[in-house]
This record gives sequence, C-alpha cells and structure tokens, in this order.
Amino acid sequence: MPQITANQLQIEYEIFGDGPSAPAILLIMGLGAQLSRWNVELCEALVDRGYRVIRFDNRDCGLSSKLDEAGVPDVGKSLRTGQPLLAPYTLEDMAADSVGLLDALAIEQAHIVGASMGGAIAQIVAALYPQRVLSLTCIMTTSGHPDLPPPTRAASQALFAPLPAARDKESLVEDAIRRQLAVASPDFPSCPQRLRDLITEEHERAFHPRGVTRQLAAFLASDHRREMLQTIRAPTLVLHGAEDPLIPVACGHDVAAHIPGAEIKVIEGMGHDLPLALTDVFADAIAAVAQRAGR
Repeated sequence: MPQITANQLQIEYEIFGDGPSAPAILLIMGLGAQLSRWNVELCEALVDRGYRVIRFDNRDCGLSSKLDEAGVPDVGKSLRTGQPLLAPYTLEDMAADSVGLLDALAIEQAHIVGASMGGAIAQIVAALYPQRVLSLTCIMTTSGHPDLPPPTRAASQALFAPLPAARDKESLVEDAIRRQLAVASPDFPSCPQRLRDLITEEHERAFHPRGVTRQLAAFLASDHRREMLQTIRAPTLVLHGAEDPLIPVACGHDVAAHIPGAEIKVIEGMGHDLPLALTDVFADAIAAVAQRAGR
C-alpha cells in the first residue's frame, strides 16, 4: 500500500476502484483500528455501486506516522481523579489529517464515512470543512455529550483493561480477540477463524499501544459536538446497532437529532463492529445518502 504526506504526516492508504471520475468515498476508522477494519468486501461493494473508495490508517495507528515524541498521557489517572486530560493532539487535528489526505490525492470533494471515533472525526470534517463534504455517514458514533448513556460495564472493561502481563504475540492476539468479542454484534457473529486471522495480521503489521492511548486521550479530551452538529448541511445518515454496548444506540439518535435533516437507521442485532453479513446493508445505505447529495 502507498504512503503520502498529508498534514505533515505520512499516511498509509489504499484506494479501491480505478475510475478517477467516480465520486470518492473516504472511510475514517475508529480508536486504534487499522484500515483493514474496513473490510475489503465493503470497499468492493461500494466500488460496485459506482464509487472510488479510500481507506487509511489514522495517525498513531497502523503504518501511518507515530507521534511517540509527544509522550503517553496518563488516561487512567485522569479517569480516576477527574483531573483534566492533556492530550497531545485533538480530534480536530485528526480531521485535518483526513482533509490533508484528500488534498494530497487531489480530491476536491468526497462522501465522508466514519465509524466509532472515526464518526466523531467525520462530524468535525463535515462541520469545519463543509466545502469538501458531499455527504456524511456516521456509524456507531456519538456527539460526546456527557448526559448520554455510558458503555456497559463489560464494554468499558474491554476498552480500558490493561494489556496482558505476557506480551508475546499469542497472548496479545487472544487479548484483542476477547476485547472484540465483548462488543461484537450478537446476531451477526464473526467467523472465528476470520477474526483470528484479521487480528493476527493487524498485530504483525503494527502493534503500537502508545498510539492507541494518545488517540483515546484525544477522544476523551474532546468537548461534545452538539452545537457543531447543528451547523452541518451535508446530507447525513446515522447508522447504529440496536445492541451496541460501547456507544449505546441513544448516542446515535442524539447525533441524528442535532444534524439538520439527518436520517437514522437502527440495525437490530448489531453491536459495535462492522459484520460481514451486513456488507450490502452498509453499502446500500452509504450509497443512498450519497445519491441524496447528487440530487
């Protein structure tokens, strides 16, 4: 996969579809998640629907630039004591990375799709760079308002639990699988071998927990976005799982309620992942809001 300089960082990316005249879809992934979490089947389904699809590694993740010189914020201390969390960068910085990638690829406008924390980043792109955004799709995400319901206890433990004492590859892969299964879709289970292969490949490609902590700090230190959402004018779709234990479905309703004209589609049996079984559901929904932009 190629790298390109965007926002003064090296960003690893991949493009599906070879038609430069096809409308672009930019996929923004969530906390600590590499570009491979946008599964190939979804990317190809969007290409089949007439789009050129870009997936990429966020800063501090995968093969994109690591910001180790910024240090590692003490997220645990902040959560325990309530002291302000000093994040080395912000979600706005990560939104600027996304726009910088579009600049580097000479893409004037794109349909923006974000999942989880990537959905928060996508919201910021749509609000701060409206001239670049044709449509917005927010998947399993939130406005970040403090009054919204928190994760379930099990999901919170999966997110914040320390890494295993043994740092060998097998232990870390098993730990990552347990965390994923804690938030996975109850009605659309992953093939166990496919999930193991994915997490093993991701571990071998780039294991960088310090970057995940910095990304988490950016997310936790971010103010809520309700007022920002009200400024978005791009056609918007919110996709959310009814059984999401990490970002409860009320958070998706809140996002849709604060973006003028936004639609929401709640998927029964879906948790906090992108099940392969829902590939056509996701692709059809993203294409439908993109077509609204064209009209």
